Amino acid sequence: MRRLYPVPFRMIEEGQQFKKWQWIDVRIEKANKDHRPESHKLYVDTIACGDVLDTKKGWASRWEWLDKIQAFDGFDAIESCRLSDGLSIALLRPKRLIALEINKARNQDWTEEEKEKLMREQMQGNLFSEAEATRQVRDLRKVPFDFYYRYVCDTPEGEKEHKHKIVDWEAGALYWNCRRSHGVDWEVPFRAKLEEQLGGKDLMFLMGNQHRFQDQWLIISLIYPPKRKPVEVRQVSLF
Repeated sequence: MRRLYPVPFRMIEEGQQFKKWQWIDVRIEKANKDHRPESHKLYVDTIACGDVLDTKKGWASRWEWLDKIQAFDGFDAIESCRLSDGLSIALLRPKRLIALEINKARNQDWTEEEKEKLMREQMQGNLFSEAEATRQVRDLRKVPFDFYYRYVCDTPEGEKEHKHKIVDWEAGALYWNCRRSHGVDWEVPFRAKLEEQLGGKDLMFLMGNQHRFQDQWLIISLIYPPKRKPVEVRQVSLF
């Protein structure tokens, strides 16, 4: 897997705004200031969008690629690979969810440090003027809550509980949609999606660590295909 950044998604041209699970052609090179092995710089103005992998036949076209990626059954194994090989992005399949925790964010609005970081990302590559980047950052709403999954993984010593923050952009979009449709009662449909619905799927976490603090991991994306029957798993393993 590769980490490609920066992608100032709200600012790139409409024809270059790709979807999740969509192929793109793009010019990249190894990031020179980020020494994590998976991290690569992306040139936004070279993006060309291709086909979207759909969910037909039980995610068949997506499973074709998911099955090529090593999926860890325990978070401790991911951390061991980080220490030994520098792993900084990994696919984790938890045994089960325990709970979704929702906490008020320490800062309800962007801090000056966060604004500066957003500005740097928006202006990278000289694609956008400082004035345009400033306007975009000003208009970018910050989700005023932090979301965490508590979950269990198996270990040789038995079950072990972990807790990680969810920073998937879809979770943020879901929050704003629920606020718009349910107002102060937004938490009910939000939990229904992230706890009940996704808990019934073959839920996987795309885990990524932080450049400056590489022992700190985040859930950067949620992957939730329907559960496969055992015969489907056996058939895939034959090819």
